[in-house]
Amino acid sequence: MARLTWLSLLKTRRAIAVIRSDDRAMAWQMAQAVAKGGIEFIEITWNTEKAGELISQLRLEFPTFSIGTGTLLNLEQLQEAIACGAQFLFTPHTDVAMIKVAVDAGVPIVPGAFSPTEIVTAWQAGATCVKVFPISSLGGVAYLKALQGPLGDIPLIPTGGVTLDNAKVFIDAGAIAVGLAGDLFPKHLVANGDWEAIAQIARTLTKNLTTS
Repeated sequence: MARLTWLSLLKTRRAIAVIRSDDRAMAWQMAQAVAKGGIEFIEITWNTEKAGELISQLRLEFPTFSIGTGTLLNLEQLQEAIACGAQFLFTPHTDVAMIKVAVDAGVPIVPGAFSPTEIVTAWQAGATCVKVFPISSLGGVAYLKALQGPLGDIPLIPTGGVTLDNAKVFIDAGAIAVGLAGDLFPKHLVANGDWEAIAQIARTLTKNLTTS
């Protein structure tokens, strides 16, 4: 998916489900649940068991969705993710060399950044968006609002502290989208295999965030 097309679609969908598990079968169930609930951007973190295989499988199952990966720490992992067909790439940090490889490959990349300097560095290096992480440690919505004045032209995705209760608040404060993990997958629901309840959580979030 072309960078601008991906970005345009993200602006209308708003939510990215972040899935991390040391059990590939469990990760697949989690992806099925949020997909059923209408979340079309699904991130399988690279430290999930057999992440590359799962990404390839989900792309076949959901050809109109955007299936990507995150927690990419180095060039080798990033290149492996591209090779397995990941449609977007998240990193927890800003690495200009990694950004360049993704840009050259035509795959949207969203590096993590903590400070205005890191955010601008990532953007100038060619990032598709910039992940503000961990947003909870930076002051939450107040920090995102503070960035809008000088950096309002840079599309930002807060993660690491986004919840079902504050997701819409982040969007209203200027975030292009939000990434959610724990709140989408309450531990007791995952442990009990209550996938319909998780799908309903995803439906509610999608309804609250999706724009026409």
